Amino acid sequence: MTDRSFLAWPFFEDRHRALADALDEWAARTLPPLVDHHDVDGSCRRLVAALGEGGWLDHAAPDLDAGGPDGGNRFDVRALCLVRETLGRHAGLADFAFAMQGLGSGPITLFGTAEQRRRFLAPVRAGTALAAFALSEADAGSDAAALATRAARVPGGYRIDGEKTWISNGGIAGHYVVFARTGEGTKGVSAFVVPADTPGLTIAERIEVIAPHPLATLRFENCVVPEDALLGREGEGFRIAMATLDVFRPTVGAAALGFARRALDEAARRSLTRRMFGATLGDLQITQAQLAEMALDIDASALLVYRAAWAKDRPDLSGVTRITREAAMAKLHATEAAQSVIDKAVQLFGGLGVKSGTPVEELYREIRALRIYEGASEVQKVIIARQLLAGYQEGAS
Repeated sequence: MTDRSFLAWPFFEDRHRALADALDEWAARTLPPLVDHHDVDGSCRRLVAALGEGGWLDHAAPDLDAGGPDGGNRFDVRALCLVRETLGRHAGLADFAFAMQGLGSGPITLFGTAEQRRRFLAPVRAGTALAAFALSEADAGSDAAALATRAARVPGGYRIDGEKTWISNGGIAGHYVVFARTGEGTKGVSAFVVPADTPGLTIAERIEVIAPHPLATLRFENCVVPEDALLGREGEGFRIAMATLDVFRPTVGAAALGFARRALDEAARRSLTRRMFGATLGDLQITQAQLAEMALDIDASALLVYRAAWAKDRPDLSGVTRITREAAMAKLHATEAAQSVIDKAVQLFGGLGVKSGTPVEELYREIRALRIYEGASEVQKVIIARQLLAGYQEGAS
């Protein structure tokens, strides 16, 4: 039985516990028939529609004009993390579908005008349109400031030229939040909302990866968008991207946490039923040591993930205005630990652990990308170290 004792931790309020319980029941009942890894595009459309109908996308694209998810004009990051952990435990593709609705509309939620929010967020929230976040390029992934796609001013708007790659929901999204260069340096990046049917925007390539997800390379050639496609002000794109990632980076750790919990569930059940040398696997001390390490890694990850989410939600109590360090620690530890937990689960399953279609085999493929996207593990270490050293430099000055 999945350990849910963490819900009693003081990071949460009663509404978070109610959310986790309701979503867990809904996911167990609703998700299994919706996921088909041989039809990834169709699966994502079905999952997004179901998440919208169930009201879960209200957390990914909150209606700010109605007061937001908790009565304030902002994301409830603890709720986002709980949703991603729960969905990740039930079905990795369901977590992906939810997360991309949030990431692909987050810049609009945080920086969009009332008209931009009305036009783009309502269908995302309802599950009738898919969203995408188009930042990465062939030579600008974790180093987002190195992007080369350009947006030049033309009469009445901007002309975008360049390519974006590794774009989740590429080819099936209704809109893309595109980051393009309007000047030099980090203050020379701007963000635009580009509808998928905009002339000059084409899908150059659909990308296949080890855990099937809809990914694509986008090509912009003389792609002209009106002035009201600009998010925020010109030159604010890098700040918009970083602010959005500050919200969603802890949720990547939460998704990894969900994967790890599922792996531990599968491993524990296997240990109690698989007999070897006249005993069950669970009777062997070497197995017990593995399970203990898995449980320890999971609890440590959960503490880091929900500390970051709580700090973002409650700056009045945490004293933190930016959670750059906390989010980096949460993502780094939770994704690396989940990789280790899942690997141990595969090992405990033996040959069955690498049989295509078994839960631990699917988890083994699912977890790998989380150590790369939204800032690779190595980048998270750089972020943490820089924040640490900056604190010492301030103390010395």
